[in-house]
Amino acid sequence: MKTPDIRTVNVTRYVTPLREGGSLPAIVEADDDFPYVLKFRGAGQGTKALVAELICGELARAIGLRVPELVFMELDNSFAQTEPDEEIQDLLRFSVGLNLGLHYLSGAITYDPLVSVAEPLEASKVVLLDSIITNIDRTHRNTNLLNWKKELWLIDHGAALYFHHSWNGWEASAARTFPMIKDHVLLAKASQLTEAAAVIKEALTPDFVSAVVDLVPDDFLTEEGNPVSPAEKRAVYKTYLNTRIANLEALRKEAEDAR
Repeated sequence: MKTPDIRTVNVTRYVTPLREGGSLPAIVEADDDFPYVLKFRGAGQGTKALVAELICGELARAIGLRVPELVFMELDNSFAQTEPDEEIQDLLRFSVGLNLGLHYLSGAITYDPLVSVAEPLEASKVVLLDSIITNIDRTHRNTNLLNWKKELWLIDHGAALYFHHSWNGWEASAARTFPMIKDHVLLAKASQLTEAAAVIKEALTPDFVSAVVDLVPDDFLTEEGNPVSPAEKRAVYKTYLNTRIANLEALRKEAEDAR
């Protein structure tokens, strides 16, 4: 499978904040003339949310799920200097440099489990992917799914891979199942978990996982006061994900039992 190629663009215009997001993402325009949803490095979870967004988004794309194009976005300090809102001004100031953006799906609507479309195989792949990446944020309360042009699109994986908020004990975390899958918004529609597991096993090989993790810039993996190097962190992400993919049958059975 071809390794993803992540473009880098420059933010040229801050359009409007998306205040329904806890980290205050924003719609911006870039020098390629496209609109994006910008995820800020200066938001609450910092660059860890950007790491999760990048890795999980590209894993989802690799198994045939729809994810808006991800791009690296350079933000300069001129935006903070002209922003009148103090909260946004601080966010912009703390986010100067490299950030992450998702192509803005104009006209998309939030997924409604009562009326929106989700095919069984598609739903099954989302459920198992979220088990692998320990995504706690795809529930009826907050679906992080969109319907755009009558298709299902995945957004906002910043809360996934939550083991990386504390590097201690990551090995045990990798070996666990994911009981919170019982609350997944697509679980009832996930009737083809066996077929979905086969697709995931074929696509998410160790080589592909390694290539995706290697997309993460050193800049996102460097923390003040944390002695763990970017190379060491990448090795942990790779081992963590490969361990969970190797345990996919246990995750599939857990989801099946929860259904």
